[in-house]
Amino acid sequence: MSVEMTGPLLSSDPEVARILGDELDRQRTTLQLIASENFTSPSVIAATASVLTNKYSEGYPGRRYYGGNIFADEVEDLARERVKALFGAEHANVQPHAGASANLAVYLGLAEAGDTILAMRLDQGGHLTHGSPVSITGKTYRFVSYGVTPANEEGTGERIDLDLVRDLARRERPRIIVAGTTAYARIIDPKPYREIADEVGAIFMFDAAHPAGLIAGGVHPNPVGVADVVTFTTHKTLRGPRGGAILCNQEHAKAIDGAIFPGLQGGPLEHVIAAKAVAFREASQPEFRDYAQRVLENARALADALSKEGFRLVTGGTENHQVILDLRSFDEGLTGKVAQEALDRAGITCNRNQIPDDPRSPFVTSGLRLGTPAETTAGMGVNEMATIAKLMGRVLRNVEDEGELARVREEVRGLCQAFDPYPDTK
Repeated sequence: MSVEMTGPLLSSDPEVARILGDELDRQRTTLQLIASENFTSPSVIAATASVLTNKYSEGYPGRRYYGGNIFADEVEDLARERVKALFGAEHANVQPHAGASANLAVYLGLAEAGDTILAMRLDQGGHLTHGSPVSITGKTYRFVSYGVTPANEEGTGERIDLDLVRDLARRERPRIIVAGTTAYARIIDPKPYREIADEVGAIFMFDAAHPAGLIAGGVHPNPVGVADVVTFTTHKTLRGPRGGAILCNQEHAKAIDGAIFPGLQGGPLEHVIAAKAVAFREASQPEFRDYAQRVLENARALADALSKEGFRLVTGGTENHQVILDLRSFDEGLTGKVAQEALDRAGITCNRNQIPDDPRSPFVTSGLRLGTPAETTAGMGVNEMATIAKLMGRVLRNVEDEGELARVREEVRGLCQAFDPYPDTK
């Protein structure tokens, strides 16, 4: 691990330095196919590790509850202006610690406890904060859930059922309608949701946690200006630090800001906000648009190659950075849990995931969720995606053969050596 990445830890706390070094090695020598992860730039890492971590900044620029915030104000204003310009928004709040807190802030600011909210079912691609009973969102608000259409042989099913969204909205008259998913391989057009929300007098919220970088890169429709509020995370396709943000029109700005602070959070993480500012600038550059396009190309190539290996693609393919696999067509007895653990031993990192109408529990599952943002950042292309699919096929045909898994692990190591995400870190 380099001095640049660990600094004083090498001498002051070698145990933590060793763990960080091991994690860097893991990221550099294994395939990162988790759809919600990416490799940030060294500049984002540097900002996250900056002296702004020392500063308490409760409140907002120009309205803090502590002194000494001249530079915290400056960096937060910079982040807000950059993200507004990036997405074309009227107002931005860059203080959410995560996408989950951003979503909860919208509910807190724009609804009352017990109000009805219409959102995507968790087991069909939605998120915990879309009303899962184990989440504070499901415990505080009355969520009504929509899902996807049935699977069919043509591969045109398992798409968001907009007819159901409309029927439920007319019947339930929700305060908020939420678009957005965490495991869905298709583009989500915000316009039909806008029409439904207008028809029933609902607020339209778009959770762009996954496609935010694709939106910034111009390869996914921009919901800003269509939805009343847009939430997103900064660490997935946007390739920034771990955190969240909220964009909205001026009508809802005061309510959203009040919901974040003092409603949900205390002092913001200004070092992370500085890193968000860096990421927003990076996402505004022409090369980021090229990156977003390559993410899509790699996802399509990975999906096609996995289909040839015998895996069924949920929705029949992909239009974004995700590939959702139904393992049952490959091996009826293979669970997502077993597949994930076998792939992990072979150096291929992904996550198990429920598929629509999954007969197995969320802990076991019948599917896998894959994503191409991280390895696209590392420089891999469509040829490497074909190689990855073949390696996955070998692993999942031999989940109990530790010798074969070890051989794949060495091939993965060799592949990753040619695409080091941090080549200047020794």
